[in-house]
Parts: sequence; C-alpha cells; structure tokens
Amino acid sequence: MLNWITTANDFVNGIVWGPPFMILLVGTGLYLSIRLGFIQFTHLKYMWKQSFGRMFGRDPDVEPGAVTPFQAVTSAMAATIGVGNIAGVATAIALGGPGAIFWMWMVALVGMATKMAEATLGLKYRHVADDGRVSGGVFYYIEKGLGPNWKWLGLLYAFLAGIAAFGIGNMVQSNTLAASAQAGFNIPPWVTGLVVVVLVGAVTLGGIKRIARTAEMIVPIMAVAFIVGSLGILAVNISAVPDAFGLIFYHAFHPASAVGGFAGASVAAAVQYGIARGIFSNEAGLGSASIVHAQAQNKPFRQGFWGVWEVFIDTLVVCTLTALVILVTGVMDTGETGAELTALAFSTGLPGPGGYIVLIAIIFFAYTTMLTWNFYGEKSWEYLFGRKVILPYRLVFLVFLFVGAIGGLELIWDIADTLNGLMAAPNLIALILLGGVMAREKAKYFQELRDADRRMRKDLDEDMRDD
Repeated sequence: MLNWITTANDFVNGIVWGPPFMILLVGTGLYLSIRLGFIQFTHLKYMWKQSFGRMFGRDPDVEPGAVTPFQAVTSAMAATIGVGNIAGVATAIALGGPGAIFWMWMVALVGMATKMAEATLGLKYRHVADDGRVSGGVFYYIEKGLGPNWKWLGLLYAFLAGIAAFGIGNMVQSNTLAASAQAGFNIPPWVTGLVVVVLVGAVTLGGIKRIARTAEMIVPIMAVAFIVGSLGILAVNISAVPDAFGLIFYHAFHPASAVGGFAGASVAAAVQYGIARGIFSNEAGLGSASIVHAQAQNKPFRQGFWGVWEVFIDTLVVCTLTALVILVTGVMDTGETGAELTALAFSTGLPGPGGYIVLIAIIFFAYTTMLTWNFYGEKSWEYLFGRKVILPYRLVFLVFLFVGAIGGLELIWDIADTLNGLMAAPNLIALILLGGVMAREKAKYFQELRDADRRMRKDLDEDMRDD
C-alpha cells in the first residue's frame, strides 16, 4: 500500500512541479510585476513607510477587521517562516546544489508581486457576516472577482487547501520538530507529538484573534534571534562569504559535481528544487496568506505592501542567511540533508550553542506555522461546509499533528510538495484573470493620495490667505 501511494504521488508530483507549472508560477509573478510597474522595486521605500512605518504612532486610517495589519502579516509569516527556512533550504542545496538558492531568489523577486496581489485581493473581496465575522481568501476573490460562473474554481481551491493544510502546515512541521527533538534531546517522537497537540490546541481552539496575538509576540523575536545567530557565524567566516555567493551564481547555470557525501546536481535539479523549496518557504502563489490578510484592519492595496515584505524577509533574508551558513561552514558534502544539515552547519560555525539555535528555531518556527495553517485549513473548509465544520476540523488537525510526529519524513514531504502545486493552480489562474483589477487598485490608491495632497495644499493656502 505504501509503495502504491509513493508511486502515485511521484507521478502527480512530476506533473504539478513539471515545466508547465513552473512557467505558470513564475510567469504569473512576472505578469503581475509588469501590470503593477514592478512596484516591488520602484516603491520599496514607500512600502516600508506605509507598513512598518505606521506601527509607531496612531494610525488615522484604521479600517474594520479582526486583527491589526501587523498581526495579519505576523500570522502570515508564522506560516512562511518555518521549517522551509531551515530544512527546506538545506534540502534544496542537498538535492539541487548551491545553484538552487539563485532560483529561490528569482521566484521570490517576482513572488513579491504575487503575494502583494494575494493580500490586496483577499482583503478587497472579503466577506463580512452580519455578526462581524470576517472571511476571505482565494475562494472569495474567485467568486466575487471573477463572478459566480467561476465559483467552481473557488470550491476546488478551498477543498485542496483544506487537505494541503494537513501536509505543509501540519505533518511536515510536527515531523521535523519531532525528529529534531529526538536528535537533540533524545525525546521519543510520540512524546513530542503529544506536547505539540496540547500546545497547538491551546491556541487554535481560541480562533484567529488568539492565533494573531501569539504570532505577534513570537514571530518577530524568533526571526531576529535566528538572523542574529546567522550573522554571527557569517561574521566569523566573512572571508568565505564571497566564495559562497560565487557557488550560488555559478551553479545556477552549471552542474554541481559530486563531492564527499554530496551526489551532485544538474542545472534542471537546481531550478526544480530552488523553485519548489522557495514556494514551500514563502508560499507566494499558493494564495494561503490571503486568508489571514483578509482579516486586517487596513485598506486593500496598502495591505498588499505587507505581502511584499513577507516574501522579502522570508526568502531574501532568512533563507539566504541559512544557505550562506551551510555553504561557508563547508558541510554541504557531508551527506546530511534537511534540518540535520542546517543544525550541523550551525554547530560547526558556532560550536556549542549553534545546534541549539537551530533546534529552538525549529521548535518555534514549526509551532507558529502549525497555528496559522490550522486557520487556513478551517477557513477553506468553512467556505465549503459552513461554520459547523470549524470545531471538527480543528480537532482532526490536532490528530494529524500526532500522526506526523511519529511518521516518516520523506513521503510526508513529497506529498506536501504535491498538494502545494495542486492548490496553487486555481489561485494562479485567478491572479492572472484579476491582473487588471490589481492595476486599477494601484491607480485608484495613488490617485487618492494625489487628491488628498491637493486638498491639503488647498486648505493650507486658504489658511495662509485668512491669516
């Protein structure tokens, strides 16, 4: 039975992560970048001022919603800054060579426009019930943005996302956490599984507001701690950093030869694993983050700015630092893969505390990822079956956390990759068809800014004349 599942999954995986899908994924990001005038590059400073800059001081433009814009993005980043940044990056290098990181960067650069569109459309087309409960996501911007004739596509996405949550945001996370706890502290996987079930249930059973408050506290601290630890190792090995970048750029277009425990990698493998693990890390194109961005107390287009920073921090900062630590410490050819390779790199670069940094990061990264993906899954199936499914879904999600903790990593990881690809397809189709809406949202947003500026100048001139 297990062999049949593996064979079937490999067949489907080969289709969803084949050249057509990768072209669709990268092409969608490039298309949106063009429609938006490559706004992720031309307005990066402005986006900072209108996102992080608004966190300090009173925001006069608070809109209705369940959570603050920062809580929305930390909840979304709780799902993206996870095992993919630690084990996923290491797996990409182990299977695709250093060049895989270059392709992670490329998909992130265009993915910033993709994630911006997901956040904007998720909030623009969200549904607010009579009791004030907010729901939003890909299924709503398909139904409301493309019209009722396309609702079938939204239903398909909701079904796939509800199942995919048990892979990418559930079993993969608990499995990696359990394996790390066993390697670091000799804790049996079943014990880790039980602890995870209790701690995740304590938060998810309280809904999005409890998830958002938890993410708001944990995500910034864990991200900064991991970044500081990585920078410390790179500072010690600063002379090796240029060579590490050289390997990344060279092997993006040239095969990587076998050496030591590293089996070598073709350029095709670098592209495949770079894109696949990049999407697993930042989730641009999956549409999942739109579900939580829809909860934000913000204007749609301005919430999209947070989506850009979400990808930037996740892939261009955290994933890059992880990759550089692996390369400068020289552990790539040891034959290790996944979280074990990253842990070995940190232990080598920072003897003593290095391995514990990775272990603690995995614990918190995986924990917060599980919280947000529970919300993604339940909101997806709420769209299909109504509110009555929420509590059963949360309980089943907890059961699968335990199953993942005691299961095998390779098959779970492969199934998660397949589910990612399947759920991305409806979202990418919708984003392409709604590209014109995004262009109009941009024009509307900046026109409103110009109108507000003219009114302010007019009022100022009148005040000066009165004086």
